[in-house]
Amino acid sequence: MSIEERFAELRRRNALAEQGGGEERVRRQHKAGKKTARERLELLLDPGSFLEIDKLVVHQSHDFDMAEQRIPGDGVVTGSGRIHGRPVFVFAQDFTVFGGSLSEAYARKICKVMDLAMKTGVPIIGLNDSGGARIQEGVVSLAGYADIFLRNTLASGVVPQISAVMGPCAGGAVYSPAITDFVFMVKNTSYMFVTGPDVIRAVTHETVTAEELGGATTHGTTSGVAHFAADSEEECLALIRELLTFLPQNNMEDPPVRPTRDPVDRRDESLQTIVPEQPNRPYDMKDVIRTVLDEQYFFEVQGGFAPNLVIGFGRLGGRPVGIVANQPAHLAGCLDINASDKGARFVRFCDCFNIPLVTFEDVPGFLPGTGQEFGGIIRHGAKLLYAYCEATVPKLTVITRKAYGGAYCVMSSKHIRGDANFAYPTAEIAVMGPDGAVNVLYRRDGAGDAAALRDARIREYREKFANPYVAAERGYVDEVIEPRDTRARLCAALDVLRTKRDANPPKKHGNMPL
Repeated sequence: MSIEERFAELRRRNALAEQGGGEERVRRQHKAGKKTARERLELLLDPGSFLEIDKLVVHQSHDFDMAEQRIPGDGVVTGSGRIHGRPVFVFAQDFTVFGGSLSEAYARKICKVMDLAMKTGVPIIGLNDSGGARIQEGVVSLAGYADIFLRNTLASGVVPQISAVMGPCAGGAVYSPAITDFVFMVKNTSYMFVTGPDVIRAVTHETVTAEELGGATTHGTTSGVAHFAADSEEECLALIRELLTFLPQNNMEDPPVRPTRDPVDRRDESLQTIVPEQPNRPYDMKDVIRTVLDEQYFFEVQGGFAPNLVIGFGRLGGRPVGIVANQPAHLAGCLDINASDKGARFVRFCDCFNIPLVTFEDVPGFLPGTGQEFGGIIRHGAKLLYAYCEATVPKLTVITRKAYGGAYCVMSSKHIRGDANFAYPTAEIAVMGPDGAVNVLYRRDGAGDAAALRDARIREYREKFANPYVAAERGYVDEVIEPRDTRARLCAALDVLRTKRDANPPKKHGNMPL
């Protein structure tokens, strides 16, 4: 074979790999409203930056006539590329090849880029679109999944891991995305579940569609499995690119600073009246968050799930911060099971990757009710408390209104290593609200209390305890500030805390109340 023939053979093999499952299967993929693995990578990565690895790998299975069905690449495209000029490792499952089913060779390809990501300290992004384990390979395929799960676990907290579910993801395959830091889904074309509609119908006699059971809307609102539910694949991939602008490459680096023209000492008079005078009247905490952040830009995470707690990313003076905030517009800002889980996972992520935490607090307590108690609100609430206690990144807190009971302690209070704790003059820091406190303090007086006397006692309690000054006198709040000065105080505190160093006692790991 001549040199030219050898070059021609290489080109032929490369072209075969780039065809995936062939024109007909690609056409069906497009008809289903989905892009191919390579088309997705073109949208995700900076133009011309993709460097493919293992393009010519084929499976080694001989059973069920598989020896006659070998396609270069074997159903997954792997390699490295750049996003906003920064390196990432990627894998994109190709549904046009054997339905994207995972084989031993396929799993080895994914494991290789995951290992490289760990060695180089670079984020790993997986685009999932697979029918599951390749049945023809039996337990070897299952072993491949377990190899990936192990690497997901070892990489957790070392490099950011992002999963986009862009088609089916069922059975054991769901656990790899579940371990990763952020899960993106696409409405109407992607779904995740452990057992599908047919199995559920056979076992429990429930009738449910794949979309109802595990679609993007379900996981973005009801289960909380998905952090983002995009309307299209283009939007999904654009959101991943945006998310990465807030994240460092690994746990040894600081998040990237973006220059801003927004003055760090900017005052905003609208904050002066944003907290209503009536203590039970709701307001939108996102208005406070956006007003304070650079360019008033807030990148919300899990916006459709547990909306009584708001989480997401923003910048202060160009530096990325993680925002955790009670939302008085939903359940009066109470913490419940879902909100506690949502907040705890986000706090831990920020702590893993050196992202300072800014907490906006207006919380009357934990949500009461048998459903919450029977569901384990004690255990779930303890997760959020544990996460805040454990975190060693700079922690800044602004109490806008209510900070009652155990919820006051949980929401990054001074007592659990809060670094800079501010309160508005409208803050009420107490064991409980004035109404409840009067009921407890004067319950022996019976129900015959005159309304005027009761009102006087409520006023007395509010003046003594339902304000920020008792806490400020004891140093539990560093400063009572005017709302319009929030941005300036946070930016100044963040700058001072830039070199903060703190550590937890040496141990293998703690035992979080899971």
